[in-house]
Amino acid sequence: MSNDKQVVNFSIAINDNYKPKGSTEVKEIVTYINCSYWLSAKVVEWLKKGALVELFGRIGLNVYSNSEGKAFGSLTFHTNNIKILVFAKKAEQTENRAAHPAVQGTTLETADDLPF
Repeated sequence: MSNDKQVVNFSIAINDNYKPKGSTEVKEIVTYINCSYWLSAKVVEWLKKGALVELFGRIGLNVYSNSEGKAFGSLTFHTNNIKILVFAKKAEQTENRAAHPAVQGTTLETADDLPF
């Protein structure tokens, strides 16, 4: 039995909307969050655009300065449990067949060495 682990990197879109005070127009907001999952690369076949997922894990923050010294940051989500609540429609799966989430290299990490 191999202890090789593969990381599945994917992004989720969080769709939200609100109505500004005094307006009748609804504003749509989409927030994208980069996620990583280390427990099984088999989940990649179910992570398709249009799937509704529930994720459990922890939020990470990457902070860095650019060459001019300006601070930047990004949120990441280190997932340790994924529940598929609604599977993507077949048409979307066929259309996005080439757009699989990235499965990156193999590492020799045991469950105790996971980054979260």
